[in-house]
Amino acid sequence: MSVVKIMPCLDMKNGRVVKGVNFVNLQDAGDPVENARYYQSEGADELAMLDIAATLENRKTRLEWVENVAAVISIPLTVGGGIGSMDDIRMTLAAGASKVSMNSAAVKDPSLVRHAAREFGSERITVAVDARRNSAMPSGFELVVSGGTKPVGRDAVEWARQCQDLGAGVILPTSMDGDGTRAGYDLAFTRAIADAVTVPVVASGGAGTLEHFYDGVVQGGARILLAASVFHFKTFRVKDVKEYLHGRGIQVNL
Repeated sequence: MSVVKIMPCLDMKNGRVVKGVNFVNLQDAGDPVENARYYQSEGADELAMLDIAATLENRKTRLEWVENVAAVISIPLTVGGGIGSMDDIRMTLAAGASKVSMNSAAVKDPSLVRHAAREFGSERITVAVDARRNSAMPSGFELVVSGGTKPVGRDAVEWARQCQDLGAGVILPTSMDGDGTRAGYDLAFTRAIADAVTVPVVASGGAGTLEHFYDGVVQGGARILLAASVFHFKTFRVKDVKEYLHGRGIQVNL
């Protein structure tokens, strides 16, 4: 079994880290540079930074946020939000991101995933797959875009499989039903994606207890565990999660 990684997530709006429930009701969670520095010192394996309003506001990710955060960390940084072209990817990587995460733009133009994987390498291309339950879909999960506001009438698990075929190196599924609720990762959704692809899958949305992280690996099949609220509001430290997982037989970088 490969090493499981812990990835705190900085959801960004107006230059601040924010955190909501089901993608709304946002609370301030501090300065991104201070957060990033702190998480690296705490032993985070990777960091995610998502410009949550970029697509809705029809603009690019703010590159100065990326530069400021990348300047204070040496762990891999995945940046998402408003990335819609090869130029956006190029500039985001040049600003210090290790990987980019695409969502709406990939759905709109799947060839972007293929071109990006060829030019920059699959390991630098993450596709975020947001979904909500819909029994009309073969897997029971419907793909949604634009920060979770627009259902697109497509099966989310089938889309994840297609993204892998196009060259995506990581799949980051988030269930709209679980985001920020601290009720646990949507294990059925995470597992459905993990069973459909061979690339690493990130469990995202809803971690609230130490057991949720364990379940994300054992039941969800995730290799990377993303969380925001529990880290931002100091419910747990990254170290607490790693020690708990290690104690239950999961391989982590201590």
